[in-house]
Amino acid sequence: MENIRKPSPLLGALVGALITAPTMALLFVADQIAGLPFIPFDVFDFVARILPGPLLTFGIDTMVDLIIGLNLGELSTAAKTAEQLIGLITFLGIGIVAGAVFFFAVNRSKATLRSLYPGIMLGIALGVAMMLVSVQVNLTATASIVLQIIWVLLVFTGWGIALNWIYNDLSHSEEKTKVDEETGETVTVEALDRRQFMVRVGGATATLTVIGAGLGTLLGSRPGEGQLVAELPADDAADGAGNVLPNQTADSLQPAPGTRPEYTPLDEHYRIDISSRPPVINSSEWTLDVTGLVENPVNLTLQDLYDQFDRVDEFITMGCISNRIAGSLIGTTKWSGFSMKQFLELVKPTEDVVALKIIGADNFDEYLEMDVINADDRIMFAYEWDDQPLKQKHGFPLRIHIPDRYGMKQPKWIESIEFVSEWEEGYWVRRGWSRDAIVNTVSVVDTVATDAILQEGDGYIVPVGGIAWSGAKGISKVEISVNGGDWEEAQLRDPLSDRTWVIWRYDWQFEEGTHEFAVRTYEADGTLQATETRGTRPDGATGVHSESASMPLLSDLEAAQTGS
Repeated sequence: MENIRKPSPLLGALVGALITAPTMALLFVADQIAGLPFIPFDVFDFVARILPGPLLTFGIDTMVDLIIGLNLGELSTAAKTAEQLIGLITFLGIGIVAGAVFFFAVNRSKATLRSLYPGIMLGIALGVAMMLVSVQVNLTATASIVLQIIWVLLVFTGWGIALNWIYNDLSHSEEKTKVDEETGETVTVEALDRRQFMVRVGGATATLTVIGAGLGTLLGSRPGEGQLVAELPADDAADGAGNVLPNQTADSLQPAPGTRPEYTPLDEHYRIDISSRPPVINSSEWTLDVTGLVENPVNLTLQDLYDQFDRVDEFITMGCISNRIAGSLIGTTKWSGFSMKQFLELVKPTEDVVALKIIGADNFDEYLEMDVINADDRIMFAYEWDDQPLKQKHGFPLRIHIPDRYGMKQPKWIESIEFVSEWEEGYWVRRGWSRDAIVNTVSVVDTVATDAILQEGDGYIVPVGGIAWSGAKGISKVEISVNGGDWEEAQLRDPLSDRTWVIWRYDWQFEEGTHEFAVRTYEADGTLQATETRGTRPDGATGVHSESASMPLLSDLEAAQTGS
């Protein structure tokens, strides 16, 4: 005999979670092995694109607060991991809601047969919706679009069938009779109760999820976010790791111990962009499409960029407009590429051109005005960092540098440039950030080196150090104030270029106790940095940075120096 019961929507939510987890693992395996879309990340990217600017900024600020407060690691890396985790949780949430809604809807229907039709229809509907999301934002799928569509529809149809099958087993249980040995009575029992059934489903789910995730990791051949995705053209390869920096001379000022590296290791250079994962671009297929109001529209290959333009090498510091004072979203490396001026000589823009609309493979867009270009010959396109091709996560194969502008104005993964007759708002400007994003001059105390105190005559000095940065405006002076006292001038190390930060050092005469060290800087023309405290949105952070440090007792310091 068959007993018909209606499982609750709450149970449906649990079932939805149990079958969505291995579905994510299956999608991950296909992503890693076959270049098929990983829908959870696509869902996150889609939601991020449609959120209003203030809400998106609130989410970013909250995430940054948590990362800093919990000390979860380097900010840009931890933030990207958090974004991906949110994508997974969001996708799991969709499965939970869909499972609850399905159980609720089928419970209210009059159907009592073991039909899989409702689950098939739900799966197809979800598959279509997910594919529509994916085609708008996916940057990493390399399989053909036809194969992507077929795959996604099959996966979600299977998801719907599994949901429907579990519902049927929970609601239609076969009963059998047996004789109770103690009483001799005939009783009716279910062949398998719901708790046993759900334990078995949960066990199968955990097994499939672990196996799927493990296979995807072990067998995956997709390029990682930090990998190089192209080789340099012949005879142009160089090892940036062994380069001698141009300001390294015998009499160069030595940074205070604990100051951040003057030249940022490539894998530690921050990365901020609008997608969960960077685009996967085939170097042999990529071209730069130049259209619009130009006399010579062109399609340039990566090799063309090396062959047709003179190479330009520049040391450059770039920072994110959302970097807080003393934050890690800033870095310095060697940029190599070609000048905007020479590029314009090739394409020959007409007199009607007002701006360049630059679009990246991640669908990020920004407008660069001709007035800005005409005012600064240093604007360049870069295809290398640190004497090697741009890494995938850093914008391969092409990005732009605009002096004295934050990174939000400088697209990566550039695919097309259109010369237009009207300026419009770019991606972040539309979301309420600065129109021009001009760098604010800032200075930072990186270190008060209490573990590197030096004896000098009858006393001791404490090395204090950090950076000062003005974009492309130059640094003329850095001053330190201790405990709110007079401002004293620090020593400056020669910068790598006129577009990099400056390392400063101040040797402070040791005193016991806890002391606060504040720093301020002046631009090349003598302009003092903005000293009022202001948050990052919309024009970037400003303010005087300070650090407190506790000094050891003089007796302990003397004992350490004498070894007693």
